[in-house]
This record gives sequence, structure tokens and C-alpha cells, in this order.
Amino acid sequence: MSVKPIIQTSHLTKIYKTDVVETVALSDVSFQINEGEFVAIMGPSGSGKSTLMHILGALDKATSGTYILDGKNVENLGDDELADIRNQKIGFIFQAYNLLPRTTALRNVMLPMAYGGIPKEERLALAEKYLTLVGLADRMKHTSNQLSGGQQQRVAIARALSMNPAMILADEPTGNIASVQAEEIMDIFQELNRKGHTIVMITHEPDIAEHAKRIIHIKDGKISSDSTSHRQKLIRK
Repeated sequence: MSVKPIIQTSHLTKIYKTDVVETVALSDVSFQINEGEFVAIMGPSGSGKSTLMHILGALDKATSGTYILDGKNVENLGDDELADIRNQKIGFIFQAYNLLPRTTALRNVMLPMAYGGIPKEERLALAEKYLTLVGLADRMKHTSNQLSGGQQQRVAIARALSMNPAMILADEPTGNIASVQAEEIMDIFQELNRKGHTIVMITHEPDIAEHAKRIIHIKDGKISSDSTSHRQKLIRK
């Protein structure tokens, strides 16, 4: 059975320039993530992991190098095409949830589908399906400001799934919630991965990264290691 690459980066470099200084945020970064993988990208503050996340999420472009997402060369796309890629190919999950505060969980999940042109009845059915999947069947009509942090992140996960993206891109997804809730969110991620979803998670927390199957470490803008997680090695034994 052939392996389908979802992410292919080749010699990515990102340089931020001002009138007086150049800052190299990423330097010659190359890796591949295949369909069905669960990968954590780790690194301390200033390591370049946030810059890499913005490039992988089609929110920014590299200064040089190539990024191919699900068969499309992102570097060659214009703004409108990048917006389509973000809506259709990537399911974003952010540390701050980015939900509309006085809007129900149901409507928050339906919103990306409206932009994607999915008919209203189908949007409703899919939103209900994914909110049930993340354990919020009894909270669909609650507004996001009536939900706990962990519940809001579950809504964000349901929203990320709504367009059936090529990958889920999670940026510090447990950064704003208690440790018990963080474990519950990671359990959801692992279940989604078992069902075939490709997940790329940015984190600085080693215990959270260990829930992934593979960990890529970024240091000083370069990949310092790329290996199977310790937890996954124990499972294989």
C-alpha cells in the first residue's frame, strides 16, 4: 500500500529583515509527514517552531525552499488560493480557541462550512456529528462563553474537523487548560488519529508531545532530532 505524503518541506528558510538586522528564524528545514501520522513539533521559545507553524498553516511563506501540502505547492499560490487552502485543507486548533464568544457551539462549528459553501442542512448534520464525537452532545446550544476551557477546546476540535481537512494543525492546544482537561484533549487527538486523521501539533511541553507518535525537535531554526516518541516505543514493545 503506497504512502501518501501530506506535508513535504524541502530546505525551508525564513529570514526576517529590518533596515539594520536580519534574523534567521528557520534554516534549511526538510521533512515529510505522511497521511495518518500524529506528529509533535517541539522547541523552546525562539526556536522557530511558531514560524514553522505559520508556514505549515499557509499563514506565511518561507523566504526560500519548497512546501507541498497534500500535493499542492503552497509557495506558488496567491492570497485567494491560500485562503481556500486554509479553509479546505487545514483544520486549525489554537491555544486561544478563537471561538465567537456569544455564539453557540453548534454555530461556531458550522461557520467554516458556510464559507466552504456547504448547504445549511448538511452543515447542521456535520456540526452535530462532530460535537457528539468530542463529547459535547449535551452542550451544542450553549454559547462558548458558557463553556469551560476544556469544552471550548473540544468545540475548536469539532470545528477543525468540519471541512474534513487533509490535516489538523494544533498550536499549543492544551496551553490554556488544566492538566486533567489536557489529558482528555490528548485522548481525543489519539482517537482521531486512530480513525485515520493526520495531526500536526506544535507544543513546548514534553509530556504533551509524548502523546504523538513522532516528535520533531526544532532548535535555533533547525531540526535537531526527528524520532519516534518514547511513549510510542513502549506501546510497540
